[in-house]
Amino acid sequence: MNRFSLAVSRGIARVTESPLGPYQSAVIRIGFAATWLLFLLREFPHRQELYGPDGPWSWALAEELVGLNGAFTALLWSDGQVWFEIVYAGAALASLLLLLGWRTRTMTVLFMVGVLSLQNRSVFVGDGGDNVLHLMCLYLVFTRCGQVWSLDARRARRTDAARARGERVTDRTGPVLWGVFALMLLAVTVSGRLDSEWTVPVLMWGTLLGTALWWAAGRLPDHRARPRVLLDVVANVLHNGALLVIMAEACLIYATAGWYKIQGSRWQDGTAVYYPLHLDYFSPWPALGDLLTASGTFVMLVTYGTVFVQIAFPFALLNRRVKNVLLAAMITEHAVIAVVLGLPFFSLAMIAADLVFLPTGFLRGVGRGAARARAAVFRREAVLRRGAALRGGGPKDGPNGGPKDGAVGVVPDLASGGVPDPASGGVPDPASGEAPAETSGSPIPPPRTPTAPT
Repeated sequence: MNRFSLAVSRGIARVTESPLGPYQSAVIRIGFAATWLLFLLREFPHRQELYGPDGPWSWALAEELVGLNGAFTALLWSDGQVWFEIVYAGAALASLLLLLGWRTRTMTVLFMVGVLSLQNRSVFVGDGGDNVLHLMCLYLVFTRCGQVWSLDARRARRTDAARARGERVTDRTGPVLWGVFALMLLAVTVSGRLDSEWTVPVLMWGTLLGTALWWAAGRLPDHRARPRVLLDVVANVLHNGALLVIMAEACLIYATAGWYKIQGSRWQDGTAVYYPLHLDYFSPWPALGDLLTASGTFVMLVTYGTVFVQIAFPFALLNRRVKNVLLAAMITEHAVIAVVLGLPFFSLAMIAADLVFLPTGFLRGVGRGAARARAAVFRREAVLRRGAALRGGGPKDGPNGGPKDGAVGVVPDLASGGVPDPASGGVPDPASGEAPAETSGSPIPPPRTPTAPT
């Protein structure tokens, strides 16, 4: 009994003390935001036919359908062209800012509004990837997905460093942003526009009030920190619960897809993969489809392998190595579907859902590799700029075309990384740290060591 109580207490502490899966939540934030942003950019020339007020699914038909199912969409607040363009551009902008991790708490709500507004405007447009994105945009509102790999995380590090130095840091952007959002939400509510089902209005008002309480609790003195601790615990529980729901949703998608496939006769005889590869609508590369279906054995193996991977994946979560193998197989499968069947956004949505199962060590390694690559790029650019400045940005030429009296010309050694010789122009030796020798005229300042941005 004591062991059981200890295990329960440890589990409660783990769930409430900190948000779990910071890298996983960050990578699914980036994945879903990138998927929706690329879709909006790809369909920008066709946006009128898909979601416009004069599209095939007219504004009147959409209004009638929404009146029956109670779905939320901001596009039905007005049938004007200007309002449509504002909503479409706002959805793209919210996706970009969420991808970058700027004010993620606000952007998750606006991202949800953009996805639901466009998808519920024309419910007969899209595929299974849209359904996945529809669900995940709701779950992302509950997550703390800006802990790493975001502009919010960088701002938090800089704020902590400034406070450690004794500086006072004041955030003005956040209150202004939420003030504007609160006024808009209040105006929409009072005007009766939020007459859809209760889910979306409750999420928007709940997020707004929760953020207001968080801001007020942050202004309390340290000896009255209990409200902040309570709010932090609630936020951690919501984040961890949402992450669990996202995992369960992905497992449910694969399990149901696999079990429904088993009931089909074409999946039972091993020929199901052959037919979509020869449909004109799903054959952007007919020659590639013919090549893949040239072997009946290969078609049978792919058909049975697809069913096996989808059914086995939820059970594979009990073993880390098996899970990683099946995860790699599913990501590869979706990548092949994107190319062979011409369904890139469906595949991107499913891959984004799969990324929640990636190991933390692997994601950290990817982050370190990206940081090293970025630092190398910035370092190379700094060296090239410094070399260009030393070649052509030194003292101005004298009247005869040469340097002025007393000026020293410095030519960097590009083979050694662009660092000039200390003896040639008063540039300090990095190894010795000695100051440059004084020269008449305008000496060239020592090169600064480039620092990669955090």
